Amino acid sequence: MDKFRMMFQFLQSNQESFMNGICGIMALASAQMYSAFEFSCPCMPEYNYNYGIGLLIVPPIWFFLLGFVLNNNVSVLAEEWKRPTGRRRKDPTILRYMFCSITQRSLIAPAVWVSVTLMDGKSFLCAFSIDLDIERFTDGNFTKGMSEVEKMKILARIPCKDLFHHQEVRVAASRYIKCISQACGWLFLLMMTFAAFLIRAIRPCFTQAAFLKTKYWSHYIDIERKMFDETCKEHAKSFAKVCIHQYFEGISGEMRNFHENHSKKYDANEEDEDKKMSDEEKLMGIRAQDDMNKALWNWHTCKPALALRKEQMNGEHNGLLNGETNGCANGHTHDVQRKEWAVYYSKV
Repeated sequence: MDKFRMMFQFLQSNQESFMNGICGIMALASAQMYSAFEFSCPCMPEYNYNYGIGLLIVPPIWFFLLGFVLNNNVSVLAEEWKRPTGRRRKDPTILRYMFCSITQRSLIAPAVWVSVTLMDGKSFLCAFSIDLDIERFTDGNFTKGMSEVEKMKILARIPCKDLFHHQEVRVAASRYIKCISQACGWLFLLMMTFAAFLIRAIRPCFTQAAFLKTKYWSHYIDIERKMFDETCKEHAKSFAKVCIHQYFEGISGEMRNFHENHSKKYDANEEDEDKKMSDEEKLMGIRAQDDMNKALWNWHTCKPALALRKEQMNGEHNGLLNGETNGCANGHTHDVQRKEWAVYYSKV
């Protein structure tokens, strides 16, 4: 279990590598699913085209949506897009960068499915067998005297070798359509590869500073969200621990002595962590439910500006609970005397 936990923590800390691994697994899964899929063309004129084209289009759409579902940055993108502006402006370029990054990874598995399907040619043969000129593979008397309805029924049976009695004609027609399908598959791969090459080659030609800024702040949004969740989890743990201790201490004074004796039996790792920061310090002055709800509400409605000033950090932290820094959340602002500073304000 320790090894799996270490691996999971590594993947969480390396979000890009984790998502690339997910995309690779989905691509392999799409190819494996197609190989394990039992292709059964209905061999009926009114259903062949819908079945063949549906097999070529519907699974890629499902893989594309699944790529969005498995990508953790989708929730980050949605939260950043819908959050109130507050004291931190939103930059559309960062949202576009995150959306394009998610879309590019989600397109890998659908591209693999379409490529494998076209290379195999079964769905293409099922969809377009009724449009084939069968006279090119016969002596010209094969469909002589047949009506259009009977001719379409015969052509629809080409993908089904058990229903088509003239095997030589069926094999020749199948090879012809499969060759066209494989040509479309190679053309699709060429177009996808060329598009990926253009994206990677043209991007450095634009302003690299703007790209670096966009990439930096997109990573910042993801990391800030993770650290905020970790801080809330740590605060909730300390809050619950202190609350439980106070509850038992209020019932009986003996529980306090028991706790002091029992606390000596903690592991060395927990003792080191307690030395670094006690539970009281982890509460960071927030010791009431209303105060915590107010802090969480202000974080959502009025995130702090990305212009850190060292001498004001303590003042802003103390004013978080008494409403001094919650002007945007309450619909008003307070006049505060500030020194003039040359600060870079991000548009995140």
